[in-house]
Amino acid sequence: MIRSELIQKIADENPHLTQRHVERIVNTVFEEIIEALAKGDRVELRGFGAFSVKARDARVGRNPRTGEAVKVDDKKVPFFKTGKLLRDRLNGK
Repeated sequence: MIRSELIQKIADENPHLTQRHVERIVNTVFEEIIEALAKGDRVELRGFGAFSVKARDARVGRNPRTGEAVKVDDKKVPFFKTGKLLRDRLNGK
């Protein structure tokens, strides 16, 4: 499912909301998650999962084409841990 399909689905299930309103809501939710992660905060959606930021140390990697050693700088990466309800649903429980 892509963002536009999500917006359409929510608009279809909530006829009192226009598609434009739903789009603003969805965009705001995503933007707030991004803002929180950028500040280093954790975003928890009970039952669904939690977004957080993990730090990766600098390391020496390899260029797969040439085999040459390449320095990879330290960085922060987004991390998602599934919630129990989501895990159970995926596993048919």
